[in-house]
Amino acid sequence: MIRRDADDLLPLTPAMFHVLVALADGETHGYAIMKEVEELTGGGVRLSTGTLYGIIKRLLADGLIRESYGHGAQRGDDRRRAYSLTAFGRDVARAEAARLEHTLAIARRKPLFRRA
Repeated sequence: MIRRDADDLLPLTPAMFHVLVALADGETHGYAIMKEVEELTGGGVRLSTGTLYGIIKRLLADGLIRESYGHGAQRGDDRRRAYSLTAFGRDVARAEAARLEHTLAIARRKPLFRRA
């Protein structure tokens, strides 16, 4: 596998970033990721099952997350899969957060955001 720089994967889609943030506290399963994203965004982002698993597939392929199987689960048993960030996934999430902070700082300097 070719090691890439975290910046090579930026920008992330908002949904991808929310999934990485939801995994920041540790390993969890798909349904818990959907609920965490909804909670973190105050209900502003609700991921459908299809959207979530499409994102998970992409994050796995890019090496940002890993999957594990619960006790006694067989490969292919979606009900017992859990996901966690890789070290590279943490790097990418941090790089995306920094990119968003920089973008927001630029926007806040514009007249639109100045208080009258």
